[in-house]
Amino acid sequence: MLERLSLYEKLMRLDRPIGILLLLWPTLWGLWIAAAGVPAWLTLWIFIMGTVLMRSAGCVINDYADRDFDPHVERTKDRPLAARRVSTKEALLLAAGLTLCAFLLILPLPRLVIWLSIPAAVLAASYPFTKRFLAIPQAYLGIAFGFGIPMAFAAIQYQVPLIAWWLLLANVFWTVAYDTEYAMVDRDDDLKIGIKTSAITFGRFDVAAVMLCFVLFFANLLAIGIYLHRGWFYYAGLAIAATQVVWQYRLIRGRQRQACFKAFLANNWIGASVFAGLVCDYGLMRFY
Repeated sequence: MLERLSLYEKLMRLDRPIGILLLLWPTLWGLWIAAAGVPAWLTLWIFIMGTVLMRSAGCVINDYADRDFDPHVERTKDRPLAARRVSTKEALLLAAGLTLCAFLLILPLPRLVIWLSIPAAVLAASYPFTKRFLAIPQAYLGIAFGFGIPMAFAAIQYQVPLIAWWLLLANVFWTVAYDTEYAMVDRDDDLKIGIKTSAITFGRFDVAAVMLCFVLFFANLLAIGIYLHRGWFYYAGLAIAATQVVWQYRLIRGRQRQACFKAFLANNWIGASVFAGLVCDYGLMRFY
């Protein structure tokens, strides 16, 4: 039983929480903006737990979809499904169980959140299959990873205003940037097995495309800050996050696998910096 649980943990990637964090940060941005910096603790807890559950379910579905590709990729050949240590039936049951738990978790929230959970689940489940036909599946991932934003506004404001979709758009640019760095790690393997990624689509312009996506990401966040009349703490958070992009550029310009993967992991701190700016800015505003 302990061995099976260990395999399920690896299948859900709980041993590698970077995906949870990259999914959590934009959700927290949405919660803080929607609640003007004071989200209810129950709502916050539900969204954090929902993020963990849905990211875990997404990883299981991803490995199920890629079970015939992963054995041919150096980085993924030892994953439980690729190594045939977990059956496809086990994987599907696990994904269904995780999704059901996530659905039960949001039942105390407004009905609009429950309705939005349907496209959110469809996006999460279908993303792994987009790598077969979309030239830039990372953009689709950006929508899936950012769908917690409109759900956060629905939970707090009982509506999804334009600012929520605007923030979702910013997250799409960020996701394309960091997941292209991730795709650069596996580019040679992906070319052999026929999977489509942004790193392959951008070709020799991959580094320039990543930097352009970062510029568009920060331009959107800057415009959102101006629109919301945010204070200097918010912009300080953006500035700290932007300086990290310069370091990432130095990592990925040589297109070395380990350096690109290191740049991808560093995006956690970009998300954290933006969130810290929001928390401090809204916290400061409460004293005035």
